[in-house]
Amino acid sequence: MRRAIAISAQGLGSTSPNPPVGCVILDSEQRTVGEGYHVRKGESHAEVNALTAAGKLAEGGTAVVTLEPCNHYGRTPPCREALIAAKVARVLIAVMDPTSRGEGGAALLRRAGVEVEQEFLRGEALLVLGTWKASLNDGRPFITWIYEAGAEGKPNPNSAQGVIFEEVDSLRGSYDLVIGQEGCIEEGVPGGHGNDAFHLPNGALGNDVDEMVKVLNATGARSILLSGAAGQFSRIASAGMIDQVISYLPRTSPSWSPGKNAGRVTAIPDGFRLVEVARTASNVRLTGRRT
Repeated sequence: MRRAIAISAQGLGSTSPNPPVGCVILDSEQRTVGEGYHVRKGESHAEVNALTAAGKLAEGGTAVVTLEPCNHYGRTPPCREALIAAKVARVLIAVMDPTSRGEGGAALLRRAGVEVEQEFLRGEALLVLGTWKASLNDGRPFITWIYEAGAEGKPNPNSAQGVIFEEVDSLRGSYDLVIGQEGCIEEGVPGGHGNDAFHLPNGALGNDVDEMVKVLNATGARSILLSGAAGQFSRIASAGMIDQVISYLPRTSPSWSPGKNAGRVTAIPDGFRLVEVARTASNVRLTGRRT
């Protein structure tokens, strides 16, 4: 399963609105004979790619998949049908699919005589599937805000944002959309349809947060990275629409006072809990998740 989780991450940023899923096929001797992951909507799902690689060696074997196999006909046939046709004997599932139609793929596999185990390493699989699942639960994309902070911890509107450019570059491949300070899409479009597939109209990230969510939902994005400290992002945060913050706090001297007019000194915005703290060459990187 950990192998399936690892390869599933290769679909991050390109599968939306579908989930990034990975699958590993073991033969009847529990040897790995095929693996696959989903790349984008309309193309083969992880199970089909893994079964294609395994061929006849999948018969009597085990399919290890990060998300419950689909059970409906869409742009591709249902994956539970492909698994049954391949005559696998057992399916291990990490996360059950909240979008599953009817009885669900797991139930139909059992009905066909396939042994099914659910929620196998579910917590680890959610490291990849978590943002997709959160997007479904909230009815909007999962939004991360990355910014440089002043010494007192608040987003720095005057920062050149130079220190986070490299961080954004390392993260952009894991998000469907990267939106810069002016509310423009800098990179990444769901489904890989080309950079001109969607445009945010001027003011879409302005005062009307509901309108912003409507526009972003229309793109099909499940995950969005906001890069910068523009006031419009602060308003989105105040409206409770930010799910994760990544803040770069500048290093201070061992004995430091912000001064009596600085107000309250903080680390990350209220309403978030720290989940990671790391020291960089010139900053402290703080990651917070919405409480």
